Amino acid sequence: MSDVPVEVRGLAKRYGEIVAVDGVDLTIQEGDVYGYLGPNGAGKTTSLRMMLGLIRPTAGAVRLFGRDPQLGVHALDGVAGFVEAPRFYPYMSGRRNLELLAAFDGDSAHGRIDDVLRTVELTGRAGDKVGGYSHGMKQRLGIASALLRDPRLLLLDEPATGLDPAGMRDMRALIRRLADGGMTVVLSSHLMPEVEELCNRVGIIRSGRIVYEGAIADLKRESGSGYRLRTTDDDRALAVCEVQPGVENPSRTPEGIHMSADDATAARLSIALAEAGVGITELARETPTLEDLFFRLTEGDAARQSELEAAPA
Repeated sequence: MSDVPVEVRGLAKRYGEIVAVDGVDLTIQEGDVYGYLGPNGAGKTTSLRMMLGLIRPTAGAVRLFGRDPQLGVHALDGVAGFVEAPRFYPYMSGRRNLELLAAFDGDSAHGRIDDVLRTVELTGRAGDKVGGYSHGMKQRLGIASALLRDPRLLLLDEPATGLDPAGMRDMRALIRRLADGGMTVVLSSHLMPEVEELCNRVGIIRSGRIVYEGAIADLKRESGSGYRLRTTDDDRALAVCEVQPGVENPSRTPEGIHMSADDATAARLSIALAEAGVGITELARETPTLEDLFFRLTEGDAARQSELEAAPA
C-alpha cells in the first residue's frame, strides 16, 4: 500500500457536453497543508467529490494511500472531510449529532467525541441545539464530525466561507493545530490570504485543468522580482529605466514606476539614476502575493462559471 495520501492521475468528469474536470494530475504528500484553488466553476468541488468517492470519474484514477475510493467505505480508512457546507439535525444538540455519526464508525469513534469537541473548542456548547449555532460553530462541528474517524488525511471544501474575521481566525488556528499534529490537510478555498498563511503547496485549477502545482515559494520565485521606484523626477527616471539593460516593462502609475528587475539590475539602475541627476525617494522590492499570482493564472474563467453552475454537482 502506498504511503502517499493523494495521487490523482488523468482525472476527468463530464456532464454531457460540459467538461467539469479535464485531466487533473495531483500529488499530495504526507504532512502537506495543500491548498486546492480555483475560481467558482473551475472544478474544485467536483474534484473533491471524486477524491472522496462521492461521484464516479468519467476517466482517470484517484488513490488515497494507494486505495481506490470507489471500492467502498473501507478504502476510505484514515480519510475524512466534507464537501460544501456540513449538515446536521438542527433540533438535536451538537453532541447528539456526533453520537449518531459515531455509530457508523463503531465504538472507537464514540469514545473520541469528547476529544474532538475539545479540539474544535465546542465543549461548552455541545449540549445546545445545532439550530442555535453560528455559522462558524457549524463549520467547526463539521470538522469535529470528520475527526471522529481519526483521519490521517482531511479534505475540507471552503471551511472558512461565510465566516466573520474572528471565525476565520479560529478556523485558521484549528487547521494549523491539526497540521502541526501530523495530519495531511487538503483545503479547497478562494480566500487567498488564508491559503498563503496556512499552506505549503497548492494546486490551481482553471477550466477543469491544473495550471500550477507545487510549493507557494516556488511559484513566487518563478514569477520574478519586481520593484517600485519613486524619484524627484519620474519622467526622467522612466526614460532611464527604458534604456537600462535588465529593466523590463517599466510603467508609470500613481504610486510611482513599476518594473521587473533582479537585484543586480536594481543596483545598477540606482547608479544610472544618480548619474542622470535623478534623486531616489523609494526603491522597494515588490513580491507578488498568492492572490496576484492566482489571478494571473486564472483570469478568463468568468464566462465558464455560469455554464458550469447549471451542471450537476
